Parts: sequence; structure tokens; C-alpha cells
Amino acid sequence: MPRLNGGEIIAKYLEKEGVEYLVGIPGHGSTNLLDAFNDSEVEVIQPRHEEGATHLADGYARASGDPLAVFTSIGPGATNTVTGAATAYVDSIPMVIFTGAPQTHEYGEGILQEIERQKPGDFPSVMEPVTKQSFVADDVEQLPRILRRAFQVALSGRPGPVHVDVPMDVQGAAADVELPEPTQSRPHSRPGGDPRTVSDAAELLEEAERPVIVPGGGTMLAEAWDEVQELAEHLQAPVIPTFQSKGIIPEDHDLFVGYAGWIGSTAGNELASNADVILAVGCRFTDMHTSSFEEGVSFEIPPSKLIHVDIDPEEIGKNYPVEVGIQGDAKVVTRQITEELQERMDPVSTEDNEYYDEIQGLWEEWESMVAERWEDDAVPMSISRAIASLRNALPRDGVVVSSAGQPQETVNPEFPVYEPRTNISCGGFSTMGFGVSAAIGAKLAKPDSPVVDVEGDGSFMMCNQEVACAVQHDIDVNYLIVNNHGWKSIRNLQVAKYGWDRVLDTEFDEETDIDFMSMADGLGVEFAERVVKPENLDGVLEEALAHDGPAIVEAMVEPDNPDSGAIVTGEWDLADLEK
Repeated sequence: MPRLNGGEIIAKYLEKEGVEYLVGIPGHGSTNLLDAFNDSEVEVIQPRHEEGATHLADGYARASGDPLAVFTSIGPGATNTVTGAATAYVDSIPMVIFTGAPQTHEYGEGILQEIERQKPGDFPSVMEPVTKQSFVADDVEQLPRILRRAFQVALSGRPGPVHVDVPMDVQGAAADVELPEPTQSRPHSRPGGDPRTVSDAAELLEEAERPVIVPGGGTMLAEAWDEVQELAEHLQAPVIPTFQSKGIIPEDHDLFVGYAGWIGSTAGNELASNADVILAVGCRFTDMHTSSFEEGVSFEIPPSKLIHVDIDPEEIGKNYPVEVGIQGDAKVVTRQITEELQERMDPVSTEDNEYYDEIQGLWEEWESMVAERWEDDAVPMSISRAIASLRNALPRDGVVVSSAGQPQETVNPEFPVYEPRTNISCGGFSTMGFGVSAAIGAKLAKPDSPVVDVEGDGSFMMCNQEVACAVQHDIDVNYLIVNNHGWKSIRNLQVAKYGWDRVLDTEFDEETDIDFMSMADGLGVEFAERVVKPENLDGVLEEALAHDGPAIVEAMVEPDNPDSGAIVTGEWDLADLEK
């Protein structure tokens, strides 16, 4: 057995797992760990903030399906990962986060940056609500087993982030150890559904006159895109994904009808709310997706009969009662249902099919609404007009990233994508600034595909320093900043709830606002252009995509229209002030 110190054990094990990159910022609490990567095949990526490290790993995993490792120091370096860990946890995105910790013989002494008033070395308690599991390596000989378990937990079942706290002395201590083989702690097959319940689901779908398929983020995690499309085509059933499964079916497919919920498509809400049978696969049914559960707006369950498939049994029937609940892997169970239906019935034809004709008519109505926005050349332009230019410039396999706010509210329902893992969006936690680093991660995962992060100015400012990471590592990522001088999605909420005279703390002073072109220059970005007229945007975006290196395009978008973000077709229940 080789004699390795703690840092070397971590480096060697990451190599065994096939981890390409370690992302993080060193501090006195992690120098022993980091030193081992001078001699490792794993490349170290240097972000500018620990939150950026976690978002980078998140974007990489969403684009590839594979986890990265994040490292930080003790104390504030560690706490800076919490937002990124929570973002990944809510959307079930795998990563492993290593944090430094006090030396084991100093636990509870209140050393520099220790959290210890409740219990010694208490940072793992901070991570418990936002990770699948948090491990503490109190002895160097424990590290191989803990590392094996950390990746096993992160990747198994419902994926998610895992935390490993590594004391400074454990990082430096040496032991004779044998590193486990990752394949020896992984299942070699995926869990299928119980045959009886699969048969029950197939029977419901066979008898359905208005079936609808609702794939959620679990279908993307399970890589079930072929299975979802095959099932939809067999039934000629409309596909209404959640935003976390955007791209699960090409958005120019004749069975794609957009989305359900507050900012879903008119077609998606109409068809979902009038379905007789709904097959939901890997879907959580959140408030945004269901119009806050308002009956008949996006869904009406019952009378719609729900077949709910999920790897996590706690999600089945959590928000809507099920007719058939199936625990199992999204890819396997969808294939099982398709095979059962293929034995029971011939493929449904589109000829003389009133339901299919209705689907096409509803989709055409929605497309005409979007087209009206996309073709509007008013100055200043709308966000919809800006992303129309982006779609023109971006090839079919291009990756679009978005963070919380109006860009995400517009990109998700309006911007068509055609391949899986080409829409990177922080769904459940809806984190501002997420995309700045997530886009870097996506580009590392997909080096041959162009990547564009669509950011509002307010969101971009929260994590803009990460552009320096892209410049330093020469990562060819593009940023489209749609600048409306404020946090306008929240401003519009204030206007809707209280009126224009109650707007507070959501608008920026245009005279003193950030000059993004000067910022780009200061960060070392060689291509940076500001665009005012929409007719110029296509060409500038094409130039940015052709540029070798990070690029920033700032589109000046209209700031004052309260409808400047999404087309609101559903409902979202937010508490009002009591007078």
C-alpha cells in the first residue's frame, strides 16, 4: 500500500473518479490539501469567490451529468459555499465540497475561524440542510472510505451535493492506505418500476383521450430524452416539461407545447389543465409550475388522473394525489411504460386526430404571441427582442445559461432549445448571479459548443468578478447583459402589488450606474460591445461568438414596462399587505 498524506489521498481518489477539475480558493485551512494537486492530473480552476466555485461545479454537472470537486478554507471561505450548495441541492445537482477545519486537537478551542459555541468544529451543521450528507474526516485513515461514500452519495438515487470537512492536520498527516475502486460502490443497473404498477399506468394511458406528459428535472438527470420522445410519439401526447427539463424534447418537435405555470405557454396551461391523464416523470410540481396549485389554471388534479414517477418516493403524491405512483429511475420506468403500451396498442395516428389538431392549433397561437415580441424593433429593445437575436446567432447545439430575474423568466418560456443539457438554469432556488460561473462550468463540460449566459445587470453585478476566472483560464464563454438599470422583476412586483408610487430600492440611478464596458476592460475582456438598436444585435453577437476568448455584449433594454419580462399566463400566489 502506498504511503500518502491526506491531500494526496484526495487528489489520487479524484483521479480514480475521473474528476477533471478541482475548483476553489485556498486559505490557511486548505493549503495542505491543495499542495497535492501540484502533482495531480486534476486541473485546478481558480474562481474569485467561493460561491462562484460551487456555481461553476453546478453548471459543469448540469451540462455533462458528471460531478466536480470544490475546495475552500475554514470559516468564511466555507460559509461562502452555502448558497451554491443550496442551489445545487434544490435541483438535485451532484458535486463534492471539501472544506478545511480546525486541527483535531484544537476542536472547541475557538481557534481562528472556528464555529464552536454550540459544539466543536460545528461548520458541518451549517451544511446539513443544503447537502445530501456531510462527512467529517477525523483521521487520515478514514479518508479513503469517506471519499468513496461521498461520491457514492452524491451520484446515487436522487443526486446532490455532498460535503466533506477535512481538518488541517488530517490533510497533512500520512498513512499507508489503499484507495477503493469507485465501481465497487456503485449499482450496475438502475431501479425499474414494479411491473404491476407499470401495467396500471399503461392501462390508464391506453384509455386516455387527452393524455399529457410532464417530464421534470429528474428526466434530464436520468438522461431519459430518447425515452420521453418515444413515448410521446407512440401516444401522440403533448410534452409539457418543467423548466429544469427544458431540452428533453426538441422545441421544434410537433408534440412540444411549451410549459405550464405562472409563466408557462398558453398552450401548456390549456392542455395540462384539461388533461384526463397526466404522466409526470421526475417532477416536483412546485408553485411556479402549478400556478400556486390554483385549480384549473395549470393543472386540475383530480379530475385529471395522475401517474407520478420519481426516484424519490417522498415526491410522489406530495402536492397532488396520485392514481398510480411508481418509484423508480425516470429513464427505466419511462421505457417500461412505453414497452407495455407497445404490447397493448398500435401507435396513435395523427390522421383524423382531433386532439393532435388541437395541440397544433394551440401551439401556433402561442408562437404568434412570442413572434410579436421577437419582431418588435422598438428602441430601447425588450428582453424578448434581445434573445431573438441570440437565437439567430447561436447554433442548434449552443448552450444558454440564465440566472434569476427577468432574463430567466423570458429565456425559459420563450427561447427555443433543441438538445438536452443546453439550457442551464437555477430552477428551485432561483439564485441571482448563478449564471456567471455556471456558464464557465458549462463551457468546460462542452468545450466544442458555444455558451452564452444571459444576465440582467442586477444579477450580473452579484458575481461579475468570476469573469476574471474565465479570462485567467482562457475559457471561451460569452455574456449577454440585458441592462434595464435595476432589479426590475421585483420592481414590477412592487408596481403590481402597491403601485408606482411605492417602488423602493429596486431601481438603479442611470447617471451613476455601472459602466460595463469599463468593467470589461478592467477584467481583461478583449471583446466588449454595447448595443442600443436591436437591428445591430445579431451581428454583434455573431462577432462575440466568433471571438476566441471571453466576450461581453451589453444590450440596453427598456426599463419601465411592467410587462417587460415574461408573458404571464398563469398565477403565482404571493401574500398581500393587510390594510
